[in-house]
Amino acid sequence: MRTQRSREVAPPLPWGGRGSGSTGLSPGSDSDGSPGVGGLDGGLWGSLQGVLSRYWSLESLHSTTAMVTPEGTPEQVGLGGQAGSEEDAYEGLRGSGPRCGHSGGAGEQLAINELISDGAVVYAEALWDHVTMDDQELGFKAGDVVEVVDASSREWWWGRILDSEGWFPACFVRLRVNQDEPVDEDPEREAGRAGMVGLLGPGLASRDQMRANVVNEIMSTERDYIKHLKDICEGYIKQCRKRTDMFTEEELHAIFGNIEEIYRFQKVFLQGLETKFCKEQPHLSEIGCCFLEHQMDFQIYSEYCNNHPNACLQLANLMKINKYIFFFEACRLLQKMIDISLDGFLLTPVQKICKYPLQLAELLKYTNPQHRDYKDVEAALNAMKNVARLINERKRRLENIDKIAQWQSSIEDWEGEDVLGRSSELIFSGELTRISRLQAKNQLRMFFLFDHQMIYCKKDLLRRDILYYKGRVDMDHMEVLDVEDGRDRDFGMSVRNALKLRPTAASPTREEVLLCAKKPEQKQRWLRAFQDERSQVQHDLETGFSITDGQRKQAMLNACKIHPTGKPKALSRSYYDFLSRQRPPGLAPAPPLHPALPPQQVFMLAEPKRKASTFWQNIGRLTPFRK
Repeated sequence: MRTQRSREVAPPLPWGGRGSGSTGLSPGSDSDGSPGVGGLDGGLWGSLQGVLSRYWSLESLHSTTAMVTPEGTPEQVGLGGQAGSEEDAYEGLRGSGPRCGHSGGAGEQLAINELISDGAVVYAEALWDHVTMDDQELGFKAGDVVEVVDASSREWWWGRILDSEGWFPACFVRLRVNQDEPVDEDPEREAGRAGMVGLLGPGLASRDQMRANVVNEIMSTERDYIKHLKDICEGYIKQCRKRTDMFTEEELHAIFGNIEEIYRFQKVFLQGLETKFCKEQPHLSEIGCCFLEHQMDFQIYSEYCNNHPNACLQLANLMKINKYIFFFEACRLLQKMIDISLDGFLLTPVQKICKYPLQLAELLKYTNPQHRDYKDVEAALNAMKNVARLINERKRRLENIDKIAQWQSSIEDWEGEDVLGRSSELIFSGELTRISRLQAKNQLRMFFLFDHQMIYCKKDLLRRDILYYKGRVDMDHMEVLDVEDGRDRDFGMSVRNALKLRPTAASPTREEVLLCAKKPEQKQRWLRAFQDERSQVQHDLETGFSITDGQRKQAMLNACKIHPTGKPKALSRSYYDFLSRQRPPGLAPAPPLHPALPPQQVFMLAEPKRKASTFWQNIGRLTPFRK
């Protein structure tokens, strides 16, 4: 028994998060498809062909946007006036005509449900994982094919995968451009597919028609996407820049990221697609080379995707103030944009970069190996998969810098520059014995290998979870040597499970260091870690990955506010300062360390109560000789 879903769901971000709220898209936003099933009358087939052959998403809704009526003359209501006029502008625009909306959403849903009620099978492909513990919902992974059984709801559809059925968010899937699943056992459905082939037109093979459908979809979505980006840049950003009393350039960059740069790139990319598009015979188009030519340019999406969660937070804070709500709504109405909130518009570049691999995979599926575009499409698919992988990897790296900053804040007696000054990835960590000829003694230290450098610390004698900074090694000017067990000539001692750090010719220091592990397996793991560190540095150099000064400063600022979870924080230095500030009897007490707290309370905050240690008494009992 089905229980109708009513809650709204925001599409997930490619790294597993979600947008700040529902985008208000129609069911199957991000969807596209044209039915590959027959058994329909010509009128229904024609209407549905127009519905499913184009990209059904935020981008395509511009073609069905209701226009603001001329009577309201919205251009006369400016957005550049004094603060406080936004509400009047907003009300004037709302009263000038119908609210911009998706006029064809209900009709499209009706067409899909008519298809399903006539016995046709409609398939959708999952864009993202849908993980659920609800037995009424259908879980799936990205790439799974879902049979749509009921699409009467705007937000939730009922679907089937093998023997499992349930509700799933419509915005998590895209309708297939070509509904061509493998041969079905059902004779009626088989006859329907045979009837579809007859509708494809004389002289055009079904495979070519299916390829033409995908090419047309790619072209139409690109044109709609350009219109969408233009609306954001001219409808929102341009108007925001006029209101210097409401927005600074830093705030605009925090909200919109580098979307203007994306807009400029996408216009160039579309021009390249148009030159390769064959309008009369779309299946002959050779567009794969366009993706290959611009594969490095697509990496600008990385910055946008990384900034998007912060943009949602910044926008959510502004939307708590009425004048910003009125202002953004007036911007949307003046630009005659569809009825979707700004955070919904800002989500589409994130969705767009995730769709390219899906579109190219479908294009490759219907491209004959003898087609002149086959090799380019195949290479383009791999290239765009790498772009998506790189964006996700950069997102993960940027999330790691907050953890690294928190780790540094827990280290006592830190010296020198912050670890984020040169590094952004922890490669490996563990205990090693450090042997230096200058110090002439063995030291057990905790080592943390980052890209470009290695930090080593000393554990507290009693509280082993407290670390004290002891030094660092510049891995860019150091070579790692595998040392055989036995006597080392340079150090004049016998070693086991050792490796040697030797400075290069360009290194400012000439000190060699031996690092000894407890077991041979640990030594081999460290040797692999040092190789991984060099590979990571080379990969970052090739891909141009780096973290900005602003990201470093923000991570360190966050680390000061949020203590690391799990292990307790190291003792505050204020406790030791407090002990040193005690006065002998008869002298005036030292001023409190915290102006709002007495010295006794500072002591309680800095040092938790502990039982008196019996360590030395126990040692005394075990001593075999006494004076």
